Amino acid sequence: MRLCSPLLLCLAAALSSAFVISSTQMWTKLILTHHWPSTFCVMEPCHPNISYWTLHGLWPDKGVECNSSWHFNSSQIEDLLPDMEKSWPDLLHPSSTGFWKYEWHKHGTCAAKAASLDSQHKYFSKALELYHKVDLDSILKKFDITPSDKYYTFSQIEGVIENFYRVKPKIQCVHPSKNADAQILGQIEICFNPDFTLLDCDKHGYWDNRMAGDKASGFSVCDHDTPVYYPPLQ
Repeated sequence: MRLCSPLLLCLAAALSSAFVISSTQMWTKLILTHHWPSTFCVMEPCHPNISYWTLHGLWPDKGVECNSSWHFNSSQIEDLLPDMEKSWPDLLHPSSTGFWKYEWHKHGTCAAKAASLDSQHKYFSKALELYHKVDLDSILKKFDITPSDKYYTFSQIEGVIENFYRVKPKIQCVHPSKNADAQILGQIEICFNPDFTLLDCDKHGYWDNRMAGDKASGFSVCDHDTPVYYPPLQ
């Protein structure tokens, strides 16, 4: 028994480790997240001069900061930088690469568990490709959902996206203060399967950590019964 016990302990530890790796490192859904600059700059000290939806990130539904030793290197995406600066800008620090570094460390190193996203160039180029493919800004404009001082209903905005893409998005708002009469449209998520086909965002993967919205950044799922303000560029 004295000889077996350490072996059994080692075997148990190995099996436990294998379970953790297989459970936490595999993801089942990608979340392409857009944010509206005018709303973002209501909450943060910035002055947007951008009147289109920009890319916030491409997030797998499991894991954060999966490989802290895999450092961001902008030279590996040098050919993407002109598109990155336009489509995926850092609204707080426009001349900095800090936002992309953060997104790579937090989400990209986890997305890279898939062979299709296993380099910085693959990850950032795929995010840009999906952003342009979805073309959220043009679709909203096409169906007369434009920044305005008038209010929309939640169903108007969700209906346009759902009817066009044939999948359910996740739409997030800044919720009103006690005396306000509308919530502010801030973030829209469009979801994809691992093969990059569109997917309902309410079809959660195991251990989906995005279910409650992005409350850390001030956004959470919009209330269906409260008017929605889609703020124009000031």
